[in-house]
Amino acid sequence: MTQTDPSGNKPTRIILGVRGMNKEAGERIAALLRDCPGVVQAVPDQGQIAVSYDPGQLTVMDLVRLVRNQGFLAGMI
Repeated sequence: MTQTDPSGNKPTRIILGVRGMNKEAGERIAALLRDCPGVVQAVPDQGQIAVSYDPGQLTVMDLVRLVRNQGFLAGMI
């Protein structure tokens, strides 16, 4: 079953590459992403984070900016 956001829309899934991110930082950044309105899921892995979000509320650049504000280089893979 596909998880939906509160508005009932099917979320968009992207992979953000995050240079230099270790496991601890990945968990911290994923938690920050999950706290953003419109983010349905954020799962860190080595050097990347899979994010499911509502494109009606956020853009990819909004997500990238949040990661960059934590001091990491980030971009869509």
